[in-house]
Amino acid sequence: MYKTYSLELAGRTLSVDIGRVGKQANGCAFMHYGDTTVLSTATASEKPREGIDFFPCSVEYEEKLYSVGKIPGGFNKREGKASENAVLTSRVIDRPMRPLFPKDYRNDVTLNNMVMSVDPECRPELVAMLGTAIATCISDIPFDGPCAMTQIGIWEGEFVVNPSQLIWDKGDLRMTVASTAEKVIMIEAGANEIPEDKILEAIYMAHEVNQTIIEFINKIVAEVGKPKHSYESCAIPQEMFDEMKKIVTPEEMEVAVFTDEKQVREENIRNVTAKFEEAFADKEDYLAILSEAVYQYQKKTVRKMILKDHKRPDGRQLNQIRPLAAEVDIIPRVHGSAMFTRGQTQICNVTTLAPLSEVQKVDGLDENITTKRYLHHYNFPAYSVGETKVSRGPGRREIGHGALAERALLPVLPSEEEFPYAIRTVSETFESNGSTSMASTCASCMSLMAAGVPIKKMVAGISCGLVTGDTDDDFVLLTDIQGLEDFFGDMDFKVTGTTEGITAIQMDIKIHGLTRPIVEGAIARCREARLFIMDTCMKPAIAAPRAEVGKYAPKIISLQINPEKIGDVVGQRGKTINEIIARTGVKIDITDDGMVSVCGTDKEMMDQAVEMIEIITTDFEQGQIFKGKVVSIKEFGAFIEFAPGKEGMVHISKISNERINHVEDVLTLGDKVTVVCLGKDKMGRISFSMKDVGQN
Repeated sequence: MYKTYSLELAGRTLSVDIGRVGKQANGCAFMHYGDTTVLSTATASEKPREGIDFFPCSVEYEEKLYSVGKIPGGFNKREGKASENAVLTSRVIDRPMRPLFPKDYRNDVTLNNMVMSVDPECRPELVAMLGTAIATCISDIPFDGPCAMTQIGIWEGEFVVNPSQLIWDKGDLRMTVASTAEKVIMIEAGANEIPEDKILEAIYMAHEVNQTIIEFINKIVAEVGKPKHSYESCAIPQEMFDEMKKIVTPEEMEVAVFTDEKQVREENIRNVTAKFEEAFADKEDYLAILSEAVYQYQKKTVRKMILKDHKRPDGRQLNQIRPLAAEVDIIPRVHGSAMFTRGQTQICNVTTLAPLSEVQKVDGLDENITTKRYLHHYNFPAYSVGETKVSRGPGRREIGHGALAERALLPVLPSEEEFPYAIRTVSETFESNGSTSMASTCASCMSLMAAGVPIKKMVAGISCGLVTGDTDDDFVLLTDIQGLEDFFGDMDFKVTGTTEGITAIQMDIKIHGLTRPIVEGAIARCREARLFIMDTCMKPAIAAPRAEVGKYAPKIISLQINPEKIGDVVGQRGKTINEIIARTGVKIDITDDGMVSVCGTDKEMMDQAVEMIEIITTDFEQGQIFKGKVVSIKEFGAFIEFAPGKEGMVHISKISNERINHVEDVLTLGDKVTVVCLGKDKMGRISFSMKDVGQN
C-alpha cells in the first residue's frame, strides 16, 4: 500500500505518492502537479567517503524527452549530456538543500529528479525542487528541513504565484525563493528592471506560500518519515584546536590572514601550516586532518575580527569597494571588447555579432525548438587563481556564472527589429579573487556598448557578503566580498541592475536562512554599490553605446518584401539567391513573413545585393529603368539579365535610333547596358528598349 498526499497550491492540485515507487531509495516522492510528473529520490552511502574535507552531495535533474512526446536527435536516439537548463535547475535545487545537511557529514548523497511528463501550466523545475525537499525529509538521511520553494512571476503588472511556462518566459519577473519555517534560504531571479521594493514584496510573498508547503511536508514526515540514521562525524576535535592555538596564537594567525594580497596571505598560511606539520610530526591522526583544521582556524579568526571588530582582511570599510578600473577596445579586430578590474578580480569580455541565422537552437522540454539570440559564456581557467589544472571544458559553475551574467543583460538588449543581430559575449577570467560573475556583468555591458549594440541602459553588478553571530540581530554585511570573505562568510548575495531596478539576483548561503533585515540590507547595499561602479568606473570608460558597429563587425541591411515574392528571390533549388550571394559575397536570410537581412562587410556589395532583391521583387511597370548585362544574342534581339534569374528582351528595332541589320553590330555578350521597361509582350516576356531610355 502507498499513501497519496494532496495540497491545493496556486489554483492547482499538488499530489505526492509515497511508497508507490522507488522503495529501495532512502527517500522517494512521486510528484504530480497538474499533468507534470517528476520522480524525486534521495540516496546516501552507508559510510563517509575517506580523504575529503567537503560534503559530497550531487543534485541531478534529468530531462526525459518522452515527457513532451519527443524522440531525441542524433544517431543514438537517447538522452545524453545534460542541457544548460538541466544544469541550472540542478544548481538552484542544490543551493537551498546543501546548507541544511550537517556540516560534518561526509557520506555521499545523490538527489535525483527525473522529469517524466510536462504540463506547460506547471513548470517541472518547481515540481522537482519540491520533490527533492520531500524525498530528503522523509528519508533517514540527516537533514535539518523541511524547506520549500515557490516561484513568482509578474504578468501585466500583477504577481503570479507558480506561473505557467508562458508567463515565466514572457513576464517581467522570474523568481524562485526557498525558505525554511523561519527564514529565506535561497533567491534566484531574472527581472526586467524591477524596483527593489517590488522585489522584496515578491520575495516575502513566496516566503509566505512556502510556509503552507512546509506544513504540508511536516504532515507527510509525521506519518511516513523514517528516523534519521547516525553517522560518523568528521568534525575537528576541540583538543586539536587547543593545541594549535599554543603553536600559532590567534594574534599570529590574524597577522597571517589579514592582508589585501592573496598571494601574500597564501604564503603566510603555508608557513603557518609548516609549523603545525613540524609540531604534529608524531601525530598521524592530526596530520590526516590538518588541512581542514588550518582552514577552520583561519575561518574562526576572520569571522571573529569582522563580527566583533568590524575589521576586514584587506583593511577596507564594511561598505567599501575594492579599487576599480575599466577600459574598452583592448583586443584588436574583434567586434567589441572591454576589461573590468575590481581588486584582484579581472574579466576581459569580447562581443561577437552575427546574422540572426546564427542564433542558438535549444531543444528541450518545450513543444517547439526555441532559440537564443543572446549568449553569454564564462570561462574560468586555472591560472586565474594561480593553479595548474588541465582545462576540460565548462563545468556547472562556469555554466551557472555565464547564465547569471546573461540574465543580467537580457532586459536591456534591443529588439531584433531594432538590431537584427545574434549576439555572443564571452567573459575570460584573467584573475579571480571573488565575484567574477559580477565583474563579468560589468565587462559584458561595456563590451556590448563598445561593439555598437544599442542597449537601453547600463547594467552593473556587485556581491554582498555576511557574517553572523549567535543571534538573529548579530550580523555584519560586507559590500564587495573577496574570495576569503566568500569562503569563510555566510552569504554570497549577487545583484545586478540598472539605475531603475534589478535585472538579476543569485543568493547562496551556508547557514539556515536569512532574516528580513539581512535581505533588505543586502539589496540596499548592492544598489548603492552598483550605482557607484557605474558612475565612477564604467561611464568614464564608455558612457553610451557607439552609434555604429565596429569596422570588423558584419553590417546588416533589413528590408521587407512581399512574402509571396520569397520564391522569386530564392529561385528554383536556391539558384537565384545563391547567384546573388556568389556575385556580392554577402549572406542573406529570409524569414517566412518576408523580412530579408543582407549581411556583409563591404557596403557597396551589400547595396548591390539589396538592389537585386528589390528588382526581383518589384512588379514590373512601363517606364522603369534597369541596368543589366547582355547574356544572349538572337537574330531578332538581345536578352538582358537585369537581376539574377531575371531577363528581358530588347528587340532589334529597340536597340538604336538608327536602323541596324545585325544585333552584333551594336551589342556583344557581356556588354552592360541601360534599358527602359516597355511592359510585357504577347508571350509574357518583359520587353526592354535601349533607344527610349532618355525619353523616360
